[in-house]
Amino acid sequence: MLRSDFPEVHYLEFARNVGFAKLVNAGLRAAGGDPLLILNADTVLIENTAKTLAQFLQAHPDVGMVGPRLEYQNGSHQPSAFRFYTPAVIAARRTFFGRTPWGRRVLERFMLRDILSEPIAAMAALPVDWLMGSAFMVRRKAAEEVGELDERFFLYFEDVDWCRRFWERGYKVMWFPSARVVHVHAQASRKRGALFDIMLNPLTRIHVTSAVKYFRKHGLATPHYGV
Repeated sequence: MLRSDFPEVHYLEFARNVGFAKLVNAGLRAAGGDPLLILNADTVLIENTAKTLAQFLQAHPDVGMVGPRLEYQNGSHQPSAFRFYTPAVIAARRTFFGRTPWGRRVLERFMLRDILSEPIAAMAALPVDWLMGSAFMVRRKAAEEVGELDERFFLYFEDVDWCRRFWERGYKVMWFPSARVVHVHAQASRKRGALFDIMLNPLTRIHVTSAVKYFRKHGLATPHYGV
């Protein structure tokens, strides 16, 4: 259908699921033009979103990556900009500690709830540690300097790692809430509870495995580049 109805689309066919990082890297190699827009399959662009993001990059040469505000299908805000993970964040997200006052404070800081204001759409662009890989736009020159996504991450943390490397190369990572993308998002790695998830949910095991790989690569020290 793609080849017959949309012959201008360059479709890269894979026989099996090779992981998010490999898929994005293959697209980056095949893509032409500048800047480059990366989207999950479960996203819907609002009118002029791509143009708005491209104009933002053009106006801010020190920015290497910019991400829109994500929305659920009902129009409510979906968190997509974060501070970097720490072991405490993993513990708060995956165990009962997240229900304690300490755990709630850890998660609120991780999710930038200490700086978010209403209406979110009216907020100015913010430098953030990392953006969810569901939707972001990158400057080609920056992506070439930073290098491809790390394919050792099959799923999860490849976006965290990439954003961290953008910052390390001197490129800002910005969240631009004036631009909007609808993301039909379900927390597939979190269904029942910490113990049940780790035992029964393969996506939870992948998330935890990716977290271990991330901390082994970067260490436990957590830099702070964004707000």
